[in-house]
Amino acid sequence: MTVCMVSQRLGEYFYESKLFFNIQKQQTMNTIAKNSLAVGKYVNTEHVDTLIRNYKKERWMQNSERMGKDDSISLWWTADELEEFIQTAKVHGADGIRVCFGVYGDKDCRPGMEGKMTVALVATVNEMDTAGNMVPKDVYIERDGNHTVLAYNMAFPPLPGTGTTITMGALMVANKEKGLQVI
Repeated sequence: MTVCMVSQRLGEYFYESKLFFNIQKQQTMNTIAKNSLAVGKYVNTEHVDTLIRNYKKERWMQNSERMGKDDSISLWWTADELEEFIQTAKVHGADGIRVCFGVYGDKDCRPGMEGKMTVALVATVNEMDTAGNMVPKDVYIERDGNHTVLAYNMAFPPLPGTGTTITMGALMVANKEKGLQVI
């Protein structure tokens, strides 16, 4: 969220992203004002490349071999739809998002994604347990007459040539059966 503040003698004027104004319209400005616990941090290209290289070496190669096709290496959503999901989560009292790893089944995904890894975003709210620890609990909503978790999935994998793929150096791995492999 972009926040620009200009202070003048008669008061302060705030300009914030459209997310702020949409949330304010729904009378949930108090969720923005809460102090939140930061559990992550911004990282650099080297860190991301190392994570991807480790994933390819430790999980992706084995998953792809077992499946007989390349597994997912990343997923993509637009910034607007992520912003909208976060806004919806806040409207329903969420103060966090849990990322759940999963695998598409044969009947619940778009063609070509069967058996591939995915993630689901689940809205959460921190609650105090009996020991006094803050524990994230899933947020449930009413949808079509059913009580269900507030979650988001069905991302697109980056498509070749779209500019959304991650590029980095090659990783060579020794495999007893296949010899030296470049991944």
